[in-house]
Amino acid sequence: MPASTDIGPGCQEQFHRRWHQLTDPHVRALAWLIDAPSLLDPAAPQWEGRIAELGGDAGDAARPWLLALDSTPRALHAHIALQAHARLGRYAEQLMTFYLQHLGVLAEHNLQVRDGDKRTLGEFDFLVWRGEALLHWEFATKFYLLQSPPAGAVRQDRADYFVGPNLADSLGAKMQKIFQRQLSLSDHPAAQPLLPQPVSAAQALVKGWLFYPDGDYPVSPALGVCKLHCRGFWCGIDALPQAPAYAVLPRLSWLAPARLAAADTLDRGQFGEALASHFAADEAMPVLVALLRIEGGVALEMSRGFIVPDGWRERAGQRVQAALE
Repeated sequence: MPASTDIGPGCQEQFHRRWHQLTDPHVRALAWLIDAPSLLDPAAPQWEGRIAELGGDAGDAARPWLLALDSTPRALHAHIALQAHARLGRYAEQLMTFYLQHLGVLAEHNLQVRDGDKRTLGEFDFLVWRGEALLHWEFATKFYLLQSPPAGAVRQDRADYFVGPNLADSLGAKMQKIFQRQLSLSDHPAAQPLLPQPVSAAQALVKGWLFYPDGDYPVSPALGVCKLHCRGFWCGIDALPQAPAYAVLPRLSWLAPARLAAADTLDRGQFGEALASHFAADEAMPVLVALLRIEGGVALEMSRGFIVPDGWRERAGQRVQAALE
């Protein structure tokens, strides 16, 4: 797969170098949320300065705490209270809540705003203290695949070309919802009595991975995507890249680069059979997979990508076309 030459080591390699001591999967996911680059460039003009950041030194500052937590993770496990049906967004939000509580900066989270006793107007994901200022953070962890423009369309640098694996969402639609609706919640009269003081700034804290057809290549700065964002590939089952070992990543394992026991991985033949079996049962939804190397009985993710079923590319093109109209 081709790769950009100006972005340095990939997200996986950087994570393995910095956090190789961590073995608990939930602590590793938390470390990734704290330390991974933002999905969006805070300096891009279209975001109008409303992209939140944890700070470039957040990972280093959290290192002693995370190492201690990895050795005794009971408090984190109790906090997230995982259930089999838990949603990835909710899981990531629980992890971030745990971190902000540890920092002592969390004023409120999941604070609902209602129109009297009637409908819910919205919900504050996080109200966070920064010194004396109160910030409203909308938190999102997203995974989008870049779909090329439809045949005959004029190429534009639009976030609508990044679509969710289930095609129900796009990066453009998500950011429009956050910026035009969710970040204005503190302005509503019904929200005022719930706030300890007026909100100084409303921002989006966005983490995630972007996936590119047939590999990795530079994204135009006009898209507003962070240059160092975490990235992968997407392709059909017939274009599965070569690797020493493979694994399907369950949804709650989509955050941090994978670390598995070597015995829990599949070789290429076994993996191809597993993918074929999956698509026979669910012919619509792509599968997120990890390509792994083996080191002393441990399998470490080298790269990741979505394997898409037959017809997905065409459906994705229709989704993009509808966004352009």
